[in-house]
Amino acid sequence: MRVSLLLATACLSLATAAGAAGPADPTVAVAAGRIEGTQLPSGVRAFSGIPYAAPPVRDLRWRDPQPVTPWTGVYHADRLAPQCMQQQRGLQANQYSGAEVTSEDCLYLNVWAKPGLKKAPVIVFIYGGGFYIGSSSMALYGGEAVAEAGAVFVNFNYRVGPLGFMALPELSAESPHKTSGDYGFLDQIAALKWVKRNIAAFGGDPDNVTIAGQSAGSMSVLTLQASPLAKGLFQRAVGMSGAQIGGVIPMPTLAAAEQEGVKLEHVLKGASLADLRAMPADRIVVPRVSGGPGVGPNQDGYVLPDTIEHIFAKSAQNDVPLILGFTHDESFGGIGPVKDLADYRAKAAARFGAHADDFLALYPATTDEQARAAARTADRDSTMASSMGAWAAAQATHGHSPVFSYEFSRSHTYAAGVTFSDLDPATAGAYHTSEVPFWLGTLDSFNRFRHTREWTAADRDFSHAMTASLVAFARSGNPTTPALEWPRYDPAKPMLAELGTTAGVAAWPDSRKFDFFRAQARPFAPGGAPRD
Repeated sequence: MRVSLLLATACLSLATAAGAAGPADPTVAVAAGRIEGTQLPSGVRAFSGIPYAAPPVRDLRWRDPQPVTPWTGVYHADRLAPQCMQQQRGLQANQYSGAEVTSEDCLYLNVWAKPGLKKAPVIVFIYGGGFYIGSSSMALYGGEAVAEAGAVFVNFNYRVGPLGFMALPELSAESPHKTSGDYGFLDQIAALKWVKRNIAAFGGDPDNVTIAGQSAGSMSVLTLQASPLAKGLFQRAVGMSGAQIGGVIPMPTLAAAEQEGVKLEHVLKGASLADLRAMPADRIVVPRVSGGPGVGPNQDGYVLPDTIEHIFAKSAQNDVPLILGFTHDESFGGIGPVKDLADYRAKAAARFGAHADDFLALYPATTDEQARAAARTADRDSTMASSMGAWAAAQATHGHSPVFSYEFSRSHTYAAGVTFSDLDPATAGAYHTSEVPFWLGTLDSFNRFRHTREWTAADRDFSHAMTASLVAFARSGNPTTPALEWPRYDPAKPMLAELGTTAGVAAWPDSRKFDFFRAQARPFAPGGAPRD
């Protein structure tokens, strides 16, 4: 069922079984046939690399995901699948390093569950990576700890980059929906439909599904909340640092996306759509460069029949309880890092021109240290905090289900002697994505690479508390536990859970700051390099 070159390192094997599996090799029946997973030392059962859609290769490239062909015998779901075709970034970007192998045949998912569950809450995680990179095979996104806490955990691959999000007039013309470009979102919807049909076999409740995602995964969660195609496929949602709402992160029209696809077609020297489908997949995986063709999600008229803002304004979104948040040291937008007070003022003037004094009144500084801190706060507020605030306000204003929100401000501690890109490990702070290992209980995933963290007992306890809160939310729609208090978001006086050295309750950033940045919006593409 997969490209044979990849089978040795990252794929599954199809085989017939002579008899029933033993306790160490659990088997379950899903719609397409029987599968056999593995039992981990923790007692959690892991099923890796389950196909949820047909391989999107050859004539199926740039088409809606198609059904899996059923099999006979037992499918050995004991190895993680290859990541979808993408640019390789190297091990230093360890939260985006999944399987070493990439393949266009990549539409597989993974399930973790304790044995004996019945109608357990289900958490489906969607990875980030700017819609250009990412993989469900990353240890950071593993589900063992969440499963130990009582939920069934699922993650999956979806197409990224040009193979997942390229729009073209020819593709729109051949589509039954007369749209193109959002194939990665259609993959996500196909994976959720698989969960709806099959998760009861693993002890999960198909009517109690929580979707969660980080960065581009969080943008995906918002898209799914807004899309009528995802109606009924989930009952709660969690967004971590990413939302294409509020004017900061752009969502182009289908026509604009098609023109970017035409530019890429010319770069690839394809004379026709048939030429593009005949090209080797690795030729189509091109780096994202400034001034080059912009490939990414678009407001296509099918997955998204209207802009996300308008869908919420009409109360047409999937109205479900939300957890929405951001980290203290998001590193996009704003004016960027500054050396000292003079540099801060100069960059403010260059960025905001006649409005620089308004900016400096909102983010005052009289010393070099204050200037550096103010610049970092402005970076956060102008992008991730602003967009997550717009999402929270849209749901609270136009929906009935509650919103809970957070700011994650707990810094990672690096081992002595470790260097972290161009940053001092002591000042990396709570950077973009840094909350994910705490939510999912995957702290040790970082220590597989050179950026070793020195986790303390307090870190591990805090992670256990966050994971318990996530599972409580998945179970009931309310994340409050004895360890973590979550105020309900109120647009008139927004408060959030502060997840830092300790847990507490704090106010959202001043809304006047968000208003300023939205008025001065300089949208950025969501695929910029994160800090880790």
